[in-house]
Amino acid sequence: MTYRGGRGRGRRAGFGSDEEGHDLPPPDPVEEQKRAKEICFTQLAAQPRTRLELKNAMLRKGIAEELAELVLGKFDKAGLIDDAAFAEIWVRSRHTYNGLGRRALAMELRRKGVADELVAEAVSAVDDEAEQDRARELVRKKLRGMAGVDEAAKIRRLVGALARKGYAGGMAYQVVREELRSAGGDASLLDDALPE
Repeated sequence: MTYRGGRGRGRRAGFGSDEEGHDLPPPDPVEEQKRAKEICFTQLAAQPRTRLELKNAMLRKGIAEELAELVLGKFDKAGLIDDAAFAEIWVRSRHTYNGLGRRALAMELRRKGVADELVAEAVSAVDDEAEQDRARELVRKKLRGMAGVDEAAKIRRLVGALARKGYAGGMAYQVVREELRSAGGDASLLDDALPE
C-alpha cells in the first residue's frame, strides 16, 4: 500500500479522491483492522510497549484513531497490553542497569504514556536505601577516573551526574560527601551545605 501526506497524517493514497477529482472507495475495514493488529504484533514482538506507544505506531502508519482504539481494546481484553507490568519491568531494568533515580524513572514512564497511579506504584519499588546504594555505586565508579581533579570540580561533576540520573539534590550531596570522605578526599566544601 502506498501512503501520501506527512508523517502521522493517516491519509492513504487511493482514499478520498484521485488527481482528477474522482471519488475513490474507502479502505476495506476488515483489511484495515487486520493491518492494525499486525502493526501491534510487530511492535510487541520487538519489545514490550505501552498502550500509548502502540497507538502512536498505528497512527503513524495511517490507521484511523477510532480503529486504533478498537484494536487496543481487543489487545487489552486479551491481556497483551499491561502498562502496570511494563512500568514494573522498566523501573527494575533502568534502575539496575542505567542507575536512574526515581525522578528520572517517573519522567520516562510518563513520556511513554503510563498513568500517574501506575508510575507511582512502579517507582515505589525503588526504596530510599536502594536508591542511595545505586547512587553510591555511580559515585564510586566516577571517582576512580578523577584522580587529578580538584575537590570543587569533583563535587560539581559528581552531584551533576547524579542530578542528571534523577537523584534528589539532598541525597546527591549527602552521597557525594560521604563517598569523598571514605575515599580520603576533602568534603569540607559540602559540610556547610548539609547537616551531619
